[in-house]
Amino acid sequence: MSTLLDVRDLSVAYGRVAAVHRISLKVDEGSIVTVIGPNGAGKTTLLGAIMGTLTARGDIRYRGERINALAVEQRVANGLVLVPEKRELFGSMKVRDNLELGAFARIRRGDRAVAQALEDVYARFPRLRERRDQEAGTLSGGERQMLALGRALMAKPRLLMLDEPSLGLAPLIVRDIFGIIAALKAAGVSILLVEQNARAALAIADYGYVLETGDVVVAGESAALASNPQVAATYLGQATAAAAGRG
Repeated sequence: MSTLLDVRDLSVAYGRVAAVHRISLKVDEGSIVTVIGPNGAGKTTLLGAIMGTLTARGDIRYRGERINALAVEQRVANGLVLVPEKRELFGSMKVRDNLELGAFARIRRGDRAVAQALEDVYARFPRLRERRDQEAGTLSGGERQMLALGRALMAKPRLLMLDEPSLGLAPLIVRDIFGIIAALKAAGVSILLVEQNARAALAIADYGYVLETGDVVVAGESAALASNPQVAATYLGQATAAAAGRG
């Protein structure tokens, strides 16, 4: 399995405040890699640095090429796409228009497969087809997340980065969203998933990193992380039997 994204010694600071400290991580082709951790751990900052919206030190290689100097638009054109935590939809525009904006770069270079891409998104998200003439601002939280995912897919991502896709959603909708993420992997999309819902993230991921105050404190295959007593107690709400017996 080849490495799609290779991040080495990545550091990001806001003024004199270090937010991310020399983080290294990899995403292999066809895999889901998750980064879990509490609020303020630096997860969103990490994604911003990889996407190019934040200045960072270190080495970011995508498909074997160093991309530190590439603009955001160039990274998107190369198949690196981010779905931000706040979704950043155009609320006064129709669902269909939001989706087509996701393919702006493809349309500009004359890609004739955009119409088929739109049909593929509608097939994956039937609710968006039903709502295609509605303003995005009138959608429910789950529908807005589906729209954000659909818009990202219109850019034809090779690596899809997701920032807290379950945020603010009801448990049943969270289950649906994570089912969609797993289906995207099955369709050949590699995924870097930042998520506070560690249980759901580790259930679908191949590999995971635990981030705390800007540092990776533990990393490993998702099954190993899920059974790690420290990770289980801190992020999965599971006390060990020994701990439960004390006190």
